[in-house]
Amino acid sequence: MPVGPIKQHLLAAIDAACRAAYDHAPEGLAIDFPPDLQLGHFAAGCFPLSKTLRRSPADIARTLAAAIGPDDLIAGAAAAGPYINFTLRPGRLFGEAIAAILSAGGSYGDSAAGAERRVMVEYLSPNTNKPLHLGHLRNAALGIAVSRMLAAAGHPVVKSILINDRGVHICKSMLAWERFAGGATPHSEGLKGDHFVGRWYVRYAIESEKDPSLEQGTQAMLRRWEEGDPATIDLWKRMNRWVYDGFAETYRRFGMDFDVFYYESDTYRLGKDVIAGGLAQGVFGTDERGNTVFHLPEKPFGREKDGALKKVTVLRPDGTSLYITQDIGTAILKVTEHDLHSSVYVVGSEQEHHFKCLFAILAALGYAWAPNCHHLSYGMVYLPEGKMKSREGKVVDADDLIAGMQELAEEEIRRRDPEKRLSAEEIRHRAEVIGVGAIKYYLLRVRPTQSINFDPAESISFDGFTGPYCQYAYARIFGILEKAGGRGLSAGGADFGLLGNPEELLLLKMLIQFPAEVASGVAEYNPSRVAVHVFNTAKAFNQFYNKHAVIQAESPALAAARLALIRATAAVLKRGLELLGIGVLENM
Repeated sequence: MPVGPIKQHLLAAIDAACRAAYDHAPEGLAIDFPPDLQLGHFAAGCFPLSKTLRRSPADIARTLAAAIGPDDLIAGAAAAGPYINFTLRPGRLFGEAIAAILSAGGSYGDSAAGAERRVMVEYLSPNTNKPLHLGHLRNAALGIAVSRMLAAAGHPVVKSILINDRGVHICKSMLAWERFAGGATPHSEGLKGDHFVGRWYVRYAIESEKDPSLEQGTQAMLRRWEEGDPATIDLWKRMNRWVYDGFAETYRRFGMDFDVFYYESDTYRLGKDVIAGGLAQGVFGTDERGNTVFHLPEKPFGREKDGALKKVTVLRPDGTSLYITQDIGTAILKVTEHDLHSSVYVVGSEQEHHFKCLFAILAALGYAWAPNCHHLSYGMVYLPEGKMKSREGKVVDADDLIAGMQELAEEEIRRRDPEKRLSAEEIRHRAEVIGVGAIKYYLLRVRPTQSINFDPAESISFDGFTGPYCQYAYARIFGILEKAGGRGLSAGGADFGLLGNPEELLLLKMLIQFPAEVASGVAEYNPSRVAVHVFNTAKAFNQFYNKHAVIQAESPALAAARLALIRATAAVLKRGLELLGIGVLENM
């Protein structure tokens, strides 16, 4: 029995008792788990009834608990202060909850809440002048997880990426390659294309300190690009292709995938016509310098010190656009092309003001979908030496980090395989799943807005609040089930009425709560709700298994019931990790 019907059953029992005792239909009651499962399996607080009935919540709880008799689900009801605590019949509670989880298979926790509401999740936003770094991996981990969670909630999801492939920063790499590379290519240097191009971006920074005139060269190159100079365009396309080939390999290794690719070289001209229309409608105005501006509403932006409304520039006096100009045009293009109900932008917290302004402008222009735009803001990832500085080449490179994590995972796998039974290929496969999973979990286990001090050694640990800990719990369960199968044991003949000790109850509570945590994570665009719950489920399983035998249980009926319980646990662990974009292994 899923938790929804259980709660409805308990609310119906309270309703009948309240009508009988007070001739009143209760409203506003909620069924939840008590803080201590020894008090009961579920509880309801009587606070909402106190004002209407003019009695203390504790008095109401005592009266209603006394009026609620046992039935085929409820074994008993007792008052504890202002709460009614319900004890359910273990056979029904465990049997039907486990059956519901196993019958749902890989869709446990899914819903149809977002059906027919198409949402676009835009994430990553790389530049084509350098490889991806650790900050990009946090962005990608959030984008992957949120996309999967929204899909689990029934939303048709479109995953998009906006690639920053033009501008003076791109020209810096191009100019440095032209001046200093001597015709070298990624192939001739044995480098991934994005790393190769990034080398010249760093080289430009070094050389420009010696020769400030290089800045004039990059500006001239940008003008030639904007004028469509064939040689400049050919070089731009060639170097971008090197980068895209390199990016594609990182996408694959980290599990990124996109349905739609947008390029700034295509979108940077968008928005000007929208600004012109808005200017005619009075949405925009001009300032004393000739800029086209949007005056931000006092709520929530406040006012300047002199009392004037704050403003944001959307066009320069010469008619050239800014980032917000093209973002306005791109937002409209996305909705038009994909019939979107909402858009989620996964972008760092330093852009919070930008997106508040963007959404306010879209609303002022009259777009009904503007309130459905959401900036999924996330904090920085810090390292021992501080904030990453890609211009100086001081970054934690994404590829190097993934490779390093896989090496750490390989060391742990070999340590656990002293007899060397595993092939080199199997070790590599396991290390990739564990290493990438460790990165993603570490980046997702806290709220997106929280900054992170990334610790590779901690993240790869098989003990503690980590991805490998959760993956190992799943593999441990699979090993138990495999061993049980080899002995001819199964969940057939289970007597769920034999379950109910504190560890079993805590584990079942984790399993039952999973759909609610997924729903909360979706509502908050917060994968940490799922990540924390998966960890707590793994922890509850380990506490149970360390104290109670499964295969060697006191009776075959109890063994079968516990096998069913841990099979349901494995299903929840796997589904939770899948929603985070993390793979599982049957053996670790």
